[in-house]
Amino acid sequence: MKIKKHIPNLITLLNLFSGCIALVFVAELNFEMAFYFVCLGIFLDFFDGFFARLFKVSSPLGLQLDSLADMVTSGVVPGYVMFCLLLKSQNPIAPITILPYLGFIITLGSCYRLANFNIDTRQTDSFIGLPTPANTLFIMSLPLVLKYSDSLMIFEILSNYWVLLAITLLSAYILNAEIPLFSLKIKDFSFKKNSLQIVFLLLSLLLLGFFQYLGIPLVIITYVLVSVVNNNFLKK
Repeated sequence: MKIKKHIPNLITLLNLFSGCIALVFVAELNFEMAFYFVCLGIFLDFFDGFFARLFKVSSPLGLQLDSLADMVTSGVVPGYVMFCLLLKSQNPIAPITILPYLGFIITLGSCYRLANFNIDTRQTDSFIGLPTPANTLFIMSLPLVLKYSDSLMIFEILSNYWVLLAITLLSAYILNAEIPLFSLKIKDFSFKKNSLQIVFLLLSLLLLGFFQYLGIPLVIITYVLVSVVNNNFLKK
């Protein structure tokens, strides 16, 4: 039993370790490897809670560790990536070198989101605001879309300083916005009870298969839009 108690926390620390490695790759401008290690961290983040529930060893320590690990993997890393993108963008005010640091607004928004999540009792079966892992995947995919897209229009959009700044501000906002978003957890095998989740997952697979890296931000945008439609029309 003593060993089981430490397994979820060990997984959480591995999430943190993955985030630290991702930071090193971002510093080397190796955004692809950074993306993969962030994905590994998010994968581990899912399983620490899974094993905590499986072994019935959930604890206040585990909750705090989880938020601190996520702060690096899903907070500092995407903020650093946006800083790099702003630094390389078509900056219309080149002499003002402090402007790229605004990319860390994503980190600040993520920090507030994670702290608020720990005390918000409304978010047990769904989310209020975009979860930090989803926001992180969105941000981490941008340099890969830039690298692998053959579209000149996409390149110009994602290389534009003002577009990146708008994405930064929108990212910090939507993390903490009072927008209910449906949970992706499928609790049983009933299609009727999980139809929204199943349809969304199938749609996500199609978007990723067809658009590859560009499919990642499209999936996140679709997730938000489907949630808004579900809240305002389908539930009624």
